[in-house]
Amino acid sequence: MTYQEKLAAVRKQMAEQHADAYIITSSDPHMSEYVPNHYKCLEFASGFTGSAGTLVVTQHFAGLWTDFRYFTQATEQLANSGYKLVKLKIQHTPEYIDWLYQTLPDGAVVAFDDKLLSVTLGQLLQSKLADKNITLKSFDFLDTIWADRPPLPMKKAFLINEKYTGESVASKLQRVKASLKIQKADYQLISSLDDIAWLFNIRGEDVTYNPVVLSFALLGPSETTLFIDVNKLTAEDKTSLHHSGVQISGYSDVEDALATLPANATIFIDPKRNCFGLYNLLPAGVSIVQETNPSTYFKAIKNPIEVVNMRSVMIRDGVALTQFFKWIEENIGKIKITEMSAAAQLKEFRAAQAGFAGASFNIIAGYKAHGALPHYAATAESDSEILPEGLFLVDSGGQYHYGTTDITRVIPLGNNTEEERTDYTLVLKAMIEGSKTFFPKGTKGYQIDAICRKPLWDYKINYGHGTGHGIGFYLNVHEGPQAFNGTNNPVAVDLGMITSIEPGVYRPGRHGVRIENLVITIAAEVNEFEEFYTFETLTLALIDTSLVKKDLLETHQIAWLNNYNQTVFEKLSPALSADEAAWLKNKSRAI
Repeated sequence: MTYQEKLAAVRKQMAEQHADAYIITSSDPHMSEYVPNHYKCLEFASGFTGSAGTLVVTQHFAGLWTDFRYFTQATEQLANSGYKLVKLKIQHTPEYIDWLYQTLPDGAVVAFDDKLLSVTLGQLLQSKLADKNITLKSFDFLDTIWADRPPLPMKKAFLINEKYTGESVASKLQRVKASLKIQKADYQLISSLDDIAWLFNIRGEDVTYNPVVLSFALLGPSETTLFIDVNKLTAEDKTSLHHSGVQISGYSDVEDALATLPANATIFIDPKRNCFGLYNLLPAGVSIVQETNPSTYFKAIKNPIEVVNMRSVMIRDGVALTQFFKWIEENIGKIKITEMSAAAQLKEFRAAQAGFAGASFNIIAGYKAHGALPHYAATAESDSEILPEGLFLVDSGGQYHYGTTDITRVIPLGNNTEEERTDYTLVLKAMIEGSKTFFPKGTKGYQIDAICRKPLWDYKINYGHGTGHGIGFYLNVHEGPQAFNGTNNPVAVDLGMITSIEPGVYRPGRHGVRIENLVITIAAEVNEFEEFYTFETLTLALIDTSLVKKDLLETHQIAWLNNYNQTVFEKLSPALSADEAAWLKNKSRAI
């Protein structure tokens, strides 16, 4: 079927079920950012492959609501699909709900698969559309026309050792249940796969780039149940979980467990990380506490063992990146290198490192104008040859059995313009300012975001994405609850949190610059003004200085850059060959 034929088939079912609008989200029953192929509904329906967006269909209009990261991609992929791009004004907001309110008549019916909609969005739809008497109904209009729909993944799951996690399952469960007592909750439903992975020290391969396994968990007064395809676990792992007080039940059994909860019970649910469908199964009379999962806060603060392992990962990852930078420099203009072949070569260097388990996300390798697309993904059609001129932006990361990495570097290839040099230096300045700042305990992410943007704002330059996100420990490369962006996120930047700092400048049609390191929050000083924190940079990879315009940097920023590159050399050189170490030493010399 063509995309227009699929759209027609959806509209036919809508007419049969008297639905005036149909919402298709980019999600799964676990509210994941990245989803198994079985749930790639946006791609099936419209051809759009971005990780964030919402399709809304009526009999007279079909649109994709997505943010600026995907405007160019969406315009290309939606051509001849029957869908039009609707540009979000504010990233990560459900602006389509306002559109539905303004467009639909009183008494209309809005349909969606309630297993693919969060509790928060379901309740927002109810409240926003209520005064027009709009009815919400759950339908899956895609499954009946998705003839070759991929099955749910069946890959094995596995437990990871405490020597990597630094804490036992029993200890983690005890901490979470103590939080539930404070909230006066008898039960907690956990659907978010990274929370489950952290809580049960379990990992899997069900979602590309994220080492998680499809599962649910229900914590009760005296029991804890993990709902998972029982064939995914070995007998040894089942026994280990049992000894930690965990019962194992089938993946779909969670529905019966929720539907049969005691009517006088109180259940804790994270409304952003649980689906509306499971929420609607709760019996009448059950009290509901809606807050962020306690485990989300716990896993954000890395324990000493996790930090030690992450430091080790940074050395391994830095070695691979050094080899990649050297390979690019020595081969550009001599052999044919494209965006895709360069990305494959970088993955090969990472794969040679001990404990490598795969990429942490799809490599963004953007040459020249493609670098101006923050979430660019090269395809066979767009794959550009890399020539000895311009800028090459590479945003990549690795999953290792003892940590996760995420790093962006811009490689200057020659004949660079003054604009490229200025943009590169200003982005570097912004990243340095964020990395070396001191801030009082209780500081929020939006304050760090502003500190990073100030050097760019001074030149009337801005970027449309956030400055930083939390990162998991051998888990999701995007992790909360902290974030460095402009939203009024109430979560303070706390000790032990690992977060990215990644400012950027994007010139459509010309080039993009983004420089990204991971930092950990550490204590700085206690004085008459209470506690102050700062960041320690964890990422170990050369920052090229050949484009730097020293007159745009302050003395302390130049000192930071020189010290950083010297530290990179000292930490990585013992793990490099003599030739690689000599190359890095030359590239790391002070400016």
